[in-house]
Amino acid sequence: MPRIRHVSLGLALASTALALGAPPASATAPATGAATVTVEEARLDRAAPREILRRSGFDAVAPEFADALADADSYREAERTVERQGARLWRRAVDRAQGRGPARGDLSRDDDRPLYWARLGMTRELRSWQAGFALDDAARARLLDRLERSSRGQDSIRYPAKDRADRADKDTKGAKGVKRVLLTGFDPFTLDRDTRISNPSGATALALDGTLIRTADGSLARIETAVFPVRWQDFADGTVERTLRGHLPEVDLFTTVSQGRVDRFDIERHNGAWRGGFPDNENLARTETVPVDTPATQPQWTATTLPYRAIVAADTGRFPVYDNTSVTEIPAGASAPVNRADGPTTGSAARAGGGGNYLSNEIAYRATLLRDRLGLPDLPGGHVHTPVLQFGAGNTDPATGTVTDPEFVRNRLDIIAQVRAVIGVAASS
Repeated sequence: MPRIRHVSLGLALASTALALGAPPASATAPATGAATVTVEEARLDRAAPREILRRSGFDAVAPEFADALADADSYREAERTVERQGARLWRRAVDRAQGRGPARGDLSRDDDRPLYWARLGMTRELRSWQAGFALDDAARARLLDRLERSSRGQDSIRYPAKDRADRADKDTKGAKGVKRVLLTGFDPFTLDRDTRISNPSGATALALDGTLIRTADGSLARIETAVFPVRWQDFADGTVERTLRGHLPEVDLFTTVSQGRVDRFDIERHNGAWRGGFPDNENLARTETVPVDTPATQPQWTATTLPYRAIVAADTGRFPVYDNTSVTEIPAGASAPVNRADGPTTGSAARAGGGGNYLSNEIAYRATLLRDRLGLPDLPGGHVHTPVLQFGAGNTDPATGTVTDPEFVRNRLDIIAQVRAVIGVAASS
């Protein structure tokens, strides 16, 4: 099969994304009065986000959070409120995706969008909150950071103690012990093109968080998940490393997941140390070497250690799965980038990994670089690109389309199920 290079975390909507052009560069939009809201938060006032929140029952999240904040009479109390409410939102989204609790609204439970838009409602409330005590910008920023982490599952990754998990699974017929799997997803993105967009990687993270799956070798795998923002600055600030560093030494497998090309899965073989400049969810662009700690020892390329041959060979679902070895590089001694189908050459400078040069490539680069710097060369880990999540025929125009349709839901459920099967193969190989 031909190898087709693409340039982003779902960018590889390939022909669609680039044809539509980039949104305007702007970091913030003014709100009423003295407060400001971010570009992401300003989109809350559009019709589709309001409908998604209403039809999921998540429209009450931000008002309830505002009421809780109003009762905080000290910074310590505000911290507790933010952490508690953020964790509550994450747990509510996970429970909804996994069929627990009341089914409020008529959106399908697998939908990741209520979490995204409800979180933005909370950050907008926190950004404009008038505290009854001294609260400077730095202190508010710390509260926002705590809210982001707790509502994304980044600080609630927990695995049972090895001996306790193994003892428990002796009672599970056919089990050979529990393997630990860490999986990450992303927020929706390119929302100025279509505010209805869902991200199947985020939906997968919600569907699989805290679940046990049986692998092909008879063992069980416990999956813990987290979701990351589509924002360049958060990655430069180390959100990936901060979340993963303490867990990689204790897991048996990790994979970052994002949305990639139409109608196919890709196991990305190589990740590049380059940001290609496509605007993020704040409409900010970055074209530069991926910023990391100790850049003097930063490699241009990292590689997957996922068992890609076994994954590609397995029957995991309706979409074909490819071992993607393509990259874009500037060869040693050259000045112009070239596309290569079979990976980077010695001494070359990265311009795109198999997963492009957007934040999907970057999270894979950062996670696998962290693996290597932690001295874990044999730990299976890498990046899985899912198919683009498409709306049904007749519902593709955001100006006239609805926020959901049966084919859209079926596509998302099929992608989630296939990621789960891919993890099952990887964990048993």
